[in-house]
Amino acid sequence: MTEELTRREFLRQSVRSAMAAGVCPAVLGGMVGHSAAQAARGQLSWHEAKHYKKLDYQRVQCQLCPRQCRVDDVERGYCATRENKGGRYYTLVYGKPCAVHVDPIEKKPFFHFLPGTLAFSLSTAGCCMECKFCQNWDISQVRPEQVENIDLPPASVVSQAQRSGARSIAFTYAEPVVFYEYAYDTSVLARKQGIHPVVVTSAYILEKPLRELCRQVSAVKVDLKSFSEEYYRTICSAKLQPVLDALRVLKSEKVWLEIVYLVVPTLNDSPGEIQRMAAWVKKNLGPEVPLHFSRFHPMYKLKNLPPTPVSTLERCRNIALAQGLHYVYLGNVPGHPGEHTSCPRCKKVLIRRVGYFIQENRLRAGRCGFCGHPIPGVWA
Repeated sequence: MTEELTRREFLRQSVRSAMAAGVCPAVLGGMVGHSAAQAARGQLSWHEAKHYKKLDYQRVQCQLCPRQCRVDDVERGYCATRENKGGRYYTLVYGKPCAVHVDPIEKKPFFHFLPGTLAFSLSTAGCCMECKFCQNWDISQVRPEQVENIDLPPASVVSQAQRSGARSIAFTYAEPVVFYEYAYDTSVLARKQGIHPVVVTSAYILEKPLRELCRQVSAVKVDLKSFSEEYYRTICSAKLQPVLDALRVLKSEKVWLEIVYLVVPTLNDSPGEIQRMAAWVKKNLGPEVPLHFSRFHPMYKLKNLPPTPVSTLERCRNIALAQGLHYVYLGNVPGHPGEHTSCPRCKKVLIRRVGYFIQENRLRAGRCGFCGHPIPGVWA
């Protein structure tokens, strides 16, 4: 292009392109058309929650995330997306996403799951954690009536995903745990249509609801924030152990699993911590679980630190490889060789990536195209 587009004209042309490709223009920019979004502002759903128990005096106890909030009548839990109404607990965001996009699956990131395909991606407001570096804080750290929501029930999600040509539906951006019922019901319908449900989560969830969800989804990417309880407490307002427990559950349920570790300078990047984390992953999850070290950029409440030096990411990757992990990647460093998938036997590059785009794929029926070594993942 030889001339600069205004933002308004860029969006107008993007909508035209999306319509030509069969994508509903509502998904561009993360929400249905402006007028519909305005009309939906403040609208909440009242869909009874799946995992809670009733207590005396019309109180309830949530049994979805490790906080297990005890909630009085007409009060909400920590995530602000669930409310007690007369002794019944309701999710307020069922079918009410505030962000909807079509993304490359590599953006999640999934590197061993249907590479080169699209994921119909959505999120509601809310989260059960409060990470000081959250890149989606404008939807994760607000109440659902503070954002522009659209009406998109599970059946509509599946039909829109079909129209977009996406091979998967990704519950992502904020935290799918807080819109558990919406994600669960959508996953059930998606599977019937041959579309893969995938979850991008911090895995702050109790065992029973997690096992139930695992039976409906094809893949889970977990953001492991740190390998330190102190970091989880001070930076994320949460605890590490429930996340480790959830990772073990995911391994036992045999859903495809990948892990992202956001490397924050001076806070969770010490060689000792990285070594302990990688050793734990190998012992408890196996050497073939892909591990992504992602580059931090100053965001939200953590703007006093610089972006992660690439040299630090490379050091982390080398430590994890030395611990025996087979597939260790670097994220947010487009063009770095650490984005490629290589065969652990012959060491040749099988999938060559630049950012979210695949330049070359030498896999053959899930095996190395050079030596025939099996490469774990969901490839077809």
